[in-house]
Amino acid sequence: MDLDRARAVAVEAAEAAGDLLLQGTRGRVGTRPKGQAGDVVTDLDLASEKLIVERILTAYPTHAVVAEESGLLGASGGHWTWLVDPLDGTNNVAIGLPAYVVGLALCRAGLPVLGVVHDPVTAQTWSAIRGRGARGRAGVRLAPPYRDSRHGPLLAWTQGYGVAKDDGAALALKSALELGARRVLQLWAPLLSWVMLARGDIDAVVGYRAESVDLPAGALIAQEAGLEIRALDGGPFEERIDGTPDDRSFVAAHPAGLDAVLRLVRSSGI
Repeated sequence: MDLDRARAVAVEAAEAAGDLLLQGTRGRVGTRPKGQAGDVVTDLDLASEKLIVERILTAYPTHAVVAEESGLLGASGGHWTWLVDPLDGTNNVAIGLPAYVVGLALCRAGLPVLGVVHDPVTAQTWSAIRGRGARGRAGVRLAPPYRDSRHGPLLAWTQGYGVAKDDGAALALKSALELGARRVLQLWAPLLSWVMLARGDIDAVVGYRAESVDLPAGALIAQEAGLEIRALDGGPFEERIDGTPDDRSFVAAHPAGLDAVLRLVRSSGI
C-alpha cells in the first residue's frame, strides 16, 4: 500500500469537499433532524460525503468506507477501511458559525495509519502518516512546544452524540475541568480541536465516549505531532476503531503537561 498516494487522494478529496462546503455555506443551508438528541444533518453533509466516497472508491475499489451519514460502503471484510466525516461541525454550519472541517482516516486492520483534516474556512490542510510525523501548511512538520501556564491549561472538551445531558460522569468531569482549567472550549467540531492541539493553539483535549468516525484522523495527527493520548485513568489509550464508546474516552496533551490534565480528571472522582 502506497500511503503517500493514499494521502494525496485523501487530501484532494477533502479539499474538493471543502470547496463544496465553502460555496454551500454562502447560501441557505437546508437542515433536518438527525437522531433523538436534537442533532441535525444538512444537504451539505450528504453532498460532501458523496463526493469523498466516490473519489475514494474510484481510487481504491477493494477498500471499505465507513461514512458518517451512509454507514458501511464498498467492499467489506478486507484489511483497509476509510472513515469519512464529511462535515465535522454540522451544528455550527446550521447556525452560521464558520467553524467546521472535513476529516478522513485510513485504517489497516482497525489501526489508523493515515489521517487528513481540511479546514475550508482558512484553506488549511493537516495530515499524518503513522511513524512519519504530521504536516501542516506547505508541508511544514508539526511539533508544538510545551507552554506552562499558572492559570491552568486551555483545553477542549468533546463527547459523543449518545451521551445524555444528565450523564453523571460527563457532568462531574466537565465540572472538574471548568474549575481547574484556564478555559474549556466546546467547539462542536472535534477534529478542529485536534488540529488546534497539534498546532499548539490549545494545551489539551479531553474526550468522553467520543464518536468513532472523527476520532482516528485527529488523534493520529496529534500523536504524530508529538502529543500523547491516555485513557481517563492514565492508562494506555486503545487506538483501534473496533472498540466500544467507553474505549473512546481520553486525555490528549503535550507529554510535559499531561499529568496536570490527568490530575484534573482524577479530581472529578469518576
